[in-house]
Amino acid sequence: MKALASTRLLRWTADAAYHEDEDLIAREVPVALTVNRRSHVVMMASPMDLEAFALGFCLTEGLLKDREELLGVRVIPREGGLEVALTVTETAAERVAGLRRNLTGRTGCGLCGAESLDQAIRRPPELAQTLALQAEALQSALQGLSSRQPLQAAAGAVHAAAWCTPDGRIHRVKEDVGRHNALDKLIGQLVLDGQPAAEGFLLVSSRASYEMVLKAAFSGVEALVAVSAPTSLAIELARDCGLTLVGFGRPGRHNVYAGAKRFGVGATS
Repeated sequence: MKALASTRLLRWTADAAYHEDEDLIAREVPVALTVNRRSHVVMMASPMDLEAFALGFCLTEGLLKDREELLGVRVIPREGGLEVALTVTETAAERVAGLRRNLTGRTGCGLCGAESLDQAIRRPPELAQTLALQAEALQSALQGLSSRQPLQAAAGAVHAAAWCTPDGRIHRVKEDVGRHNALDKLIGQLVLDGQPAAEGFLLVSSRASYEMVLKAAFSGVEALVAVSAPTSLAIELARDCGLTLVGFGRPGRHNVYAGAKRFGVGATS
C-alpha cells in the first residue's frame, strides 16, 4: 500500500475563487499488531516501514527486551487496514500477555488504553553521559531536516523523526502521520541496521511529550531535539533520567530544558 493517495478537491484562491483541482494526501490506515496470533494493539499509521515500526514499538513499550526475541514479521493486507503479525519467543510472549492491552491508538495519542496512573507513567532508565554536543551541530541538523521529508513536502500532515551524528549530519529519517509512530519506525530501523542509537541524537518535527522522551530514553539515546515545545512532564522525566532535551529547535535558535552539561554550558540538570 502506498503512503500517498490523490484526491479531488475544490481549491479557493483570491484571484480564481473556487476551482476543481487534484492534490496528494497522506494515507492514514489502521495497523493491527498481533503477537503470536493474539491481538495486541491497533494504531493509525502511514502504511510503510511497518517492520521497523513494529520492532521499535515493541522495544520502546517494553514488550521485547531486544531484537533477538523477535523471530519474524509479516505484513498482511486485511479488509479495512493492515495486520503486522509478529512471531516472538515464548519468554517474550509471556511478557506480552502480562502487559497485554487491547486498544485503538489514535495518531496523536501515546497512552490510549492505559488502565491506571502507574501503568500510564513509566519511569525511564538512567542514561549514560558519553555524548558531547555543539550548538552548531544541532543547527546543521535542523536546517537539513525539511529536505529529508519527501512525504511532508508532497502532502503535508506527516511528522518526521531523524537520527543524527554528533556533528549534525542526518543519518536516517522516518516519516509517519503519527509522531510516536515516526519515532518508533526510526528506533526500529536503527536496531535493524545494527546502529547503536546512543552514538547520536534524535531530532523530531513535533513537540516533545512525555512519551517521546520515554521512547528516546528506552532506546539509549542521550539527547532529543524537538522543533516545538516540550511538556512539563517531558522536562521532568528528561531531568530524572539524564536526557538532554531541546525544544523550539529552529534555524537560528533553540532552547535547552534539560541536560545542558552535554553542551559544556549552564547548570540545567
